[in-house]
Amino acid sequence: MQQTFDFLKTQRLRVAAVAVWVGAILTWQIWSQQQGLTPLAAVQALIEFLRQTAWGPVLYVAIYAVRPLLFFPATLLTVAGGYLFGPYWGLLYTIIAGNVSAAVAYLAGRWLGRGLVKDLGPLAPYTERLRHNSFETVLILRLVFAPYDLIGYLSGFLGIAFRGFLLATALGSVPGSIAVVAFGSAIQGDFSGATPSLDPASLALGGGMLFVSLLLSRWIRAREQRRTPPAVIAPAPTNDPSSLDV
Repeated sequence: MQQTFDFLKTQRLRVAAVAVWVGAILTWQIWSQQQGLTPLAAVQALIEFLRQTAWGPVLYVAIYAVRPLLFFPATLLTVAGGYLFGPYWGLLYTIIAGNVSAAVAYLAGRWLGRGLVKDLGPLAPYTERLRHNSFETVLILRLVFAPYDLIGYLSGFLGIAFRGFLLATALGSVPGSIAVVAFGSAIQGDFSGATPSLDPASLALGGGMLFVSLLLSRWIRAREQRRTPPAVIAPAPTNDPSSLDV
């Protein structure tokens, strides 16, 4: 009990920030449920709004960037980007927005995890693996479409190198972004009644990029396993707390 009190006292700023953050998420969830606003309906409303303003691309990037703070699905916004801006501009805006949102999640996790990782002894082997192979690990996770925000928060919380994280995110997200933006650009028509038609060529491109992304992840994983010593892949737990500081 005393340890909990001491923790709350020394970390009161972070505790207060987390409380506000959780409150904002709960407020959004409760309000959206009361309004019957599902994530899909929210994206449809956003599409109609962005269509009517010349600031559509800027607002799209800004909304996408803060999206991880509310845990709003990235895939829906990426589809919206392809639908609104087409395969080329949609891809450009989505790549910019996706990397900014990944940095937001990383920095939030980094701030929350600073000084706490030393208390996570059982996670030490995984922390060391991420630190020694941060680029390859994040790259593979992006290519296999692991939860986008979770990777950012976890990477920041564990204190892996920001440069490696951001570069791996930028590269690893490209195939998936192409695929999902292509699916979005394949939607022809609007959502105001009849079911919109789909462009077969864009659908084929999206499916092909999904397949390419999975193949790349398998190749990188096999290459990493061939060249990485077993001690780095699964390091033995250590009792030295200084090795876990972030």
